[in-house]
Amino acid sequence: MTEVVLTTIHGPIAQLTLNRPESYNALNIGTAQALTRALLDLSADPAIRGLIITGCGAAFSAGGDLKFVQTHPHGPAAAFHELATHVHVCVTEIRRLRKPVIAAINGVAAGGGFSLALACDFRVMAESARLKQGFTSNALCIDAGGTFTLPRLVGLARALEIAAFDAPMSAEQALHWGLVTRVVPDGLLLETTLEMAHTLAKKSLHAFGHAKTLLTDAFDTSWEAQLERERRGLAACAGHPDGLEGMHAFLEKRPPHYN
Repeated sequence: MTEVVLTTIHGPIAQLTLNRPESYNALNIGTAQALTRALLDLSADPAIRGLIITGCGAAFSAGGDLKFVQTHPHGPAAAFHELATHVHVCVTEIRRLRKPVIAAINGVAAGGGFSLALACDFRVMAESARLKQGFTSNALCIDAGGTFTLPRLVGLARALEIAAFDAPMSAEQALHWGLVTRVVPDGLLLETTLEMAHTLAKKSLHAFGHAKTLLTDAFDTSWEAQLERERRGLAACAGHPDGLEGMHAFLEKRPPHYN
């Protein structure tokens, strides 16, 4: 049986490849479960310091598997309710993972695939790739965290524009609007993404984890509560071996070396 998510290890970096190219890596329950399982395993592996998510073939992911939806015994509403449950667990694991997660967008990312890419911490996009929100053109509601991440990346007005008009977005436009971190020639996508991941792997994961959590939760926190979270996070980082090494390296004018 073909694995729907392939795991490739590049030293401290794990590459997760959606492997349903015949369906443009459409997300079904099996794919969402396999991706979640891989994320959980890699989160607990101390040798892994960063993750890359990409797609096999011509697409990153075309979104929810409509063949699954159309053949569900209880109809489309029940199908999407069930599928969203599993996909939402997956994107929640990405947002809570205290290691950097980079989407390498090799081809079209649409619908749930668009939201999956937005859930990652960083996005590197091939020049020929395209983004498409997709849901509203099919009279559906955005899911997989897209309504949370999209306005935080581009602002409310532009997020509503993307939701209402649903025009395909080129790599150049996605970069201009702040949806992706970098755009690179197609042939350099994996190389560039791995280079970025290895750069992040040399930094303190402990500090990164605190920063990611604080920034993710900041939009739902009062000023006073956020300041207290920052104070606790700063104290926790300062007492951690990474924090001690970072301060010593700064004072000794040398590069830090984190475990």
